[in-house]
Amino acid sequence: MTQGAGQGPVRTTAAVPPFPGYAAPPPMPAYAHAAPPVEPPSEYPPGYTPTARDLPVIGQGGAPRDVPTVKLTPLTDPQAAPVPGGPGPLFVVGDVHGYLDELYEALAAQGLIDANGQWAAGNARLWFLGDFTDRGPDGVGVIDLVMRLSAEAAAAGGYCKALMGNHELLLIGAKRFADTPVHSGAGTASFQAAWLLNGGQRTDMERLQDHHMQWMSRLDAMAEEDGHLLVHSDTTAYLDYGDSIEAVNDAVTEALQRNDPDEVWDLFRKFTKRFAFRDDEAGPLAVRELLDTYGGGRIVHGHSPIPYLLGEVGTEDADSDEDGGPLVDGPHLYADGLAVAMDGGVTMAGKLLVVQLPLGA
Repeated sequence: MTQGAGQGPVRTTAAVPPFPGYAAPPPMPAYAHAAPPVEPPSEYPPGYTPTARDLPVIGQGGAPRDVPTVKLTPLTDPQAAPVPGGPGPLFVVGDVHGYLDELYEALAAQGLIDANGQWAAGNARLWFLGDFTDRGPDGVGVIDLVMRLSAEAAAAGGYCKALMGNHELLLIGAKRFADTPVHSGAGTASFQAAWLLNGGQRTDMERLQDHHMQWMSRLDAMAEEDGHLLVHSDTTAYLDYGDSIEAVNDAVTEALQRNDPDEVWDLFRKFTKRFAFRDDEAGPLAVRELLDTYGGGRIVHGHSPIPYLLGEVGTEDADSDEDGGPLVDGPHLYADGLAVAMDGGVTMAGKLLVVQLPLGA
C-alpha cells in the first residue's frame, strides 16, 4: 500500500462559510435501515491489523481531543440552478470501504434516499468514485446497495453510476486468482496476500457472488459530467490506457476480460498510485494534462484520504496517528483549484463524503 507523507504539525483550520453545492447537509433525525448485521472476521493474517476508526480522534483515556477541521476552499462561481427539464443535480460519493451504515446516513442526509433506504431523488445524478469494499465491515452490502439504487434511480428518471477503484481490482484479482503468483516488480506476490494486507474482509469474500463480480468487472474507469472529470485515483496512469475516456474504459474492461493475472496486477498497481496532483508546481500541470486529454475543467477524485493530501497523517494504520490529524468536514480543493479530493477518510475516523457538485467546473 502506498503511504503518504510523514505527519506534519497539527494546525487549526478556520471554518469557512458553507458554499452552495458543497455545503454540509443539516443534521438529520435518527435513521435506520434493514441491512443485516455483519460480524467482523475473527482471524486476520499475520501482520495485519484492521483499521480502528476511533483511534485517530480519541485519546488513550477516551476523552475527545481538540482536533482541527478541514473545510472546502470556496469556489468562485455559485451553484447554478438546475435548468427546467434538464439534468438533475449532480452528486458524488467518496470512498466507502464497507461502511454501509455511514453510507445510508450520508445519502439520506442529502435527500437521495428515504427512511427505508429507497431512491428518493427523482432525476438526480449520483456517481460513486470507487472503493466499495475492504477495511470496513460490509463491503458486499455496499455493492448491493449501489446496484439496487442504480435500478431505482433509472426508474425515477435519474441515475446512479459507479467507477472502478483500485480495491475493486484487488477484490476481483483475489477472487479470480487467489494465491496464483504474479510478478509485482519487487518479487513474487499474490492478489490474495495483497487483498488481506490491504484490509480484505473474509466475510466479504464469503458473500461475494458471480453477479457482484460481473458488475465490478464492467465498471468504467473514468467519466465526465458537467465539466467534472471523475476518476478514482489521483494519478496520471490513466494516460497509459488511451487518449479518450472511451478508450480508457474499453482498455480496462478488455484487460479484465483477458483474465491474465499479471495484466490485472499491473492494472491494480497503476490505479494504486497517488499524489500526482499534490505538488504545488507539478500538481496543476499533471491535472491539466489529464483535462487536456480527456476533457473537463476540474478533476474530482477519491483514493487518497484528505489527511494524506494535507500531510497530516502518514498511513491508514491507526497506530501511526497517535497524536491525531485533522477532522475532515468536506471536500478538499487544491492544485490551483483544478482538483477536488473526495475521500474524507472514513477508515481513519474521518467522514464519508456525499457532495453536490456545481453544474459547471
